[in-house]
Amino acid sequence: MDRALAKVELHCHFKGTVTPDLLKRLAHRNGLQIPANLIDTKGGYQWENFLEFLNAYDATSSVVKTQLDYRDVAYEYLISAAAEGAIYVELFTSPGHAAAVGLSYRDSLDGIAQGIDDAERETGIMGRMIPTCVRHLGPIHALDVATTVVNDPHPYVVGFGMGGDEAQYSPADFKPAFDLVDAAGLACTCHAGEVLGADSVADTLDVLPVTRIGHGVRAIESAELIERIVDSAITLEVCPGSNLALGLYPDPDAHPLNALRDAGCKITLGSDDPPFFRTSIGHEYSRAKSDFGWTDEDLLQITRTAIDAAFVDEEAKNKLRARL
Repeated sequence: MDRALAKVELHCHFKGTVTPDLLKRLAHRNGLQIPANLIDTKGGYQWENFLEFLNAYDATSSVVKTQLDYRDVAYEYLISAAAEGAIYVELFTSPGHAAAVGLSYRDSLDGIAQGIDDAERETGIMGRMIPTCVRHLGPIHALDVATTVVNDPHPYVVGFGMGGDEAQYSPADFKPAFDLVDAAGLACTCHAGEVLGADSVADTLDVLPVTRIGHGVRAIESAELIERIVDSAITLEVCPGSNLALGLYPDPDAHPLNALRDAGCKITLGSDDPPFFRTSIGHEYSRAKSDFGWTDEDLLQITRTAIDAAFVDEEAKNKLRARL
């Protein structure tokens, strides 16, 4: 792994960064039992398919309860990413998960912000937050989250997004939520083209005000859609390790990363939920070299693309560009 190569990560779920070791420490601190069958005999997270992964993610989230927990999760992830050469990370946060454990939106933000500040002070890494709604919880949940985000702005909140089960509902169902945050000046991203095919991406672009697509790899199944993505300068937050772990593709040779890049798509690399998929942002950059044949200059261009597509303000982008 080339730790000297500057890396930027735009697709990483906050609760999905919790390592089994940190999970055990948080559970002990909060007097909680770790859900049965969550961790396997080798010390890793245990799941078999996408829905089981979502359940494991939710089970992990239930142990992260306090403002201090949120600080520690943010801090430990950013410190580990910085050690691999990351200079900027956007974390997908879930106000719904915070509410489920009785923590207010503001307290969760303040905890994460403290972790961001502590990590930046120690390593120079910059972190920001993108609150997300959970698709399979429905449009009313999404609008509630969007309303909360708009009514309680935070300097480290730079965008809005949606994750969860892509097979539930349609993008149009979430248009009120996305239009609300768009009108408030927040940039938007949305998971699409991961579990479902190219139509999912096209439907998202049709109705939601997004400049980035989370994953989007199955857009490769439609030449017309690829042309649209390129012409519209949509950035794809690609997470090869996640795609392979979830069985979207059987091996790197089948993954469309190079095909998307060769077609002219703007691409970034992300770890998604790193301990769940046994990866990291450093490993994703290394994988691009070892499995996809990329050079250091190719990877540096990926970092440049990620800075350009980041939701942070232009002043911060220029500071990041100066570090390349």
